[in-house]
Amino acid sequence: MRALDTNALVRLLVRDEPGQVRAAEEFTSRGAWVSHLVLVETLWVLDAVYERSPAQIAMAVDMLLNHQQLTLQDADVVATGLRLFRNRPAVGFSDCLVLEIARKAGHLPLGSFDRDLAAHDGVERLKS
Repeated sequence: MRALDTNALVRLLVRDEPGQVRAAEEFTSRGAWVSHLVLVETLWVLDAVYERSPAQIAMAVDMLLNHQQLTLQDADVVATGLRLFRNRPAVGFSDCLVLEIARKAGHLPLGSFDRDLAAHDGVERLKS
């Protein structure tokens, strides 16, 4: 399967450059894979550059999970991370995804200094 990079995925979501949107849609029309790294980079761009709210970011992830032509890496892990993020958006989606990747790989607890993340099952809060 073909893969999509961050810039193309941003175009599909933001739809701000018509020519690039058409090219990205044409490329994905035969199916495309989205890695965790591309997903996280895309969501960072939505937050930092386009100033999207946590609710809008969650909606974007949900749209990607349900997109007919896109396959997200470990979609089940992304969906679980999305549920955590919706319950506690202050944590950030990328942290929720890191936790769920570690959980799926069987590498818990996840050590973190982040107090909000440490409220989740499977996280051990580190203290300095």
